Amino acid sequence: MAFLELEHVSKWYGTYRANDDITFGVEPGRLFGVLGPNGAGKTTLLRMITRILLPDQGRILFNGEPLRIEHQQRIGYVPEERGLYKNLTVLDNLQYFAQLKGLSAPTARERAHWWLQRMDARGWEKKKVRELSKGMSQKVQFIASVLHQPPLLVLDEPFSGLDPLNVEVFLDVIAELRSSGTTILFSTHVMEQVEQLCDDIVLINRGRIVEYGSLRQVKARYGIRRLELEFDGDDSFLDRLGAVTILERRDHSAAIELSGGLPQAQHIIAEALQHTMLRRAECVEPTLREIFIETVRRTQPQEIAA
Repeated sequence: MAFLELEHVSKWYGTYRANDDITFGVEPGRLFGVLGPNGAGKTTLLRMITRILLPDQGRILFNGEPLRIEHQQRIGYVPEERGLYKNLTVLDNLQYFAQLKGLSAPTARERAHWWLQRMDARGWEKKKVRELSKGMSQKVQFIASVLHQPPLLVLDEPFSGLDPLNVEVFLDVIAELRSSGTTILFSTHVMEQVEQLCDDIVLINRGRIVEYGSLRQVKARYGIRRLELEFDGDDSFLDRLGAVTILERRDHSAAIELSGGLPQAQHIIAEALQHTMLRRAECVEPTLREIFIETVRRTQPQEIAA
């Protein structure tokens, strides 16, 4: 049974439908990516999952039960727009949010100190939030979302404002939480991080689902797109392949678009073997970034997805 289920969920703002008949499930302990271009409806969807907003149609199930306000105690949420109290200290903020989730003050302080150390933020306890950089505030917001050890963690653009070193800290912590059994939903525009982290994805455009499934299933639906070759010897055989698109050509390597699938790949490899010492031949699936751009352009032809 899915840990989180959305059944025909829709949300309107006046006449604008932000989410339109959204149905998917998230299995327990999985890392689930919610993807889409700006304005696709991702944040609205996450706010309904965290019960900040209520659906106008459909229902959301949490561990088999209709989502209720009591379930918020079991959900951690890092919003894209930070929600810390700027005139309070870091420790006061963390203790306050932890107590809202049912922790005692001593337990909240103990866990806050542990997490500040884990997030390379030791010594920040007495700093006012207004003194923090965007990246520092992001760390504090994240800590506030996990102090009560929620089984479901929802992250809206969690890497925004972070430098590469701190992105690595976040990635390590997210991996640790997933290994401990936490179910994690996160929204991001960085497709490389999705490929690195996610088990499953849903891609939303114009409020509707346009792709959904395990990362493996989604990529398999788009087939083999490119053949990469590494070889020793003359590369003139590439000029005799006929009507092919060579995506990249360097000394002793080439990347070729496969419009004809595996039969075309087999033909090219046979030619390479006849004329070179072939070191490597690999059929490559499209990257998630390529799938994202193609799918969004197909379902939103008047706009350019970046």
